[in-house]
Amino acid sequence: MSGDAEDPIPKSDLPTRFVMAVVMIAVALVAIYVGGWLFRLLVLAGASVMLIEWADMHRVRRIWAYLGIPLLTVLLLIVTETLFPAALQDEFISAASFDPTWQGFAVAAGLALLLGLVTRRPTMAGGFLYIAIPAFALVVLSWAWFAILFWVMVVTWSTDIFAYFAGRSIGGPKLAPRISPSKTWAGLAGGVVGAAIVGAFVAYVLDLGSPFFQLGGLMGVIAQGGDLYESWMKRRAGVKDSGTLLPGHGGALDRLDGLLPVAVVTLGLLMAGLWTG
Repeated sequence: MSGDAEDPIPKSDLPTRFVMAVVMIAVALVAIYVGGWLFRLLVLAGASVMLIEWADMHRVRRIWAYLGIPLLTVLLLIVTETLFPAALQDEFISAASFDPTWQGFAVAAGLALLLGLVTRRPTMAGGFLYIAIPAFALVVLSWAWFAILFWVMVVTWSTDIFAYFAGRSIGGPKLAPRISPSKTWAGLAGGVVGAAIVGAFVAYVLDLGSPFFQLGGLMGVIAQGGDLYESWMKRRAGVKDSGTLLPGHGGALDRLDGLLPVAVVTLGLLMAGLWTG
């Protein structure tokens, strides 16, 4: 998602933006379906780019972000394979299956502390946690069942799409003008309604059961909260986009800001044993 999802897009940028969106969705869907190491490597790549963008936004030398990438590798490849082996993906799971998640969170916190101490940049420790915890959650969701991860992705994409069109077509009062001047209450409502409808439909088709059938709308709110948080960070940093990696879309953080909190909350539902699927 983008922190400025309701900004008007120049007509000359629309073809580039559309093609790039199709490519990103296609890559994500293939990686989700295949799962295993392919998906874990994709998550590591995305997390690494986001950590570099975080450093750039906070005016921290990139060398400190580069030091964080091996730590992300340890967490997302080595620790996840130890706690959630790729070979056991899509096996029968219960709430107890997610108990090792706490160990993963502890390792992420320890690696963040290590990065902060080595770089003497508390900002990098915070950024590492902000990115590493959701990235770890995405890997665990993929390990649990690719359909759950697909639901998470589709709900997040739906929020972005419906929020954009509702905000642009309806307009009205601004949601948080000091943070993201372009976002409106109509956009928020459109994103929530869209996420609720699409989330329920996908949960029904994939037979995910409760709570996924009911919680699409809530995830729409959470996704837009992540969107606003990144908009606030960019406003503080005085930048329009987190990066320039994705033509027409900005940086990886611009695209994934809503997905990060949705992934963590969804994993929390599974850990709490609320999934009846």
